[in-house]
Amino acid sequence: MNLNNILLHLEEAKEELEKIISEIKNNTEYDEVEFYVGMQHLYNHINTAWNTRNIAKNRLNKISEKDFYEWRKMPQDIDMSNLS
Repeated sequence: MNLNNILLHLEEAKEELEKIISEIKNNTEYDEVEFYVGMQHLYNHINTAWNTRNIAKNRLNKISEKDFYEWRKMPQDIDMSNLS
């Protein structure tokens, strides 16, 4: 696994999640549009961390626009139906 890439994306996701939580706690005007944008950013990094976990470093350095959009999609190989 490419741990450096995973860590980079999880750190970005952590920062966004902390930002969302802070905004909700401190901003009575926080609205659904802001929440939508924040969640988009959060999922982008979480999904990319998972979807690129086994991509070689030299391949990650040559990311195409197609890769960017593919790698940020919701993972198809994580089963959320049975969370035991």
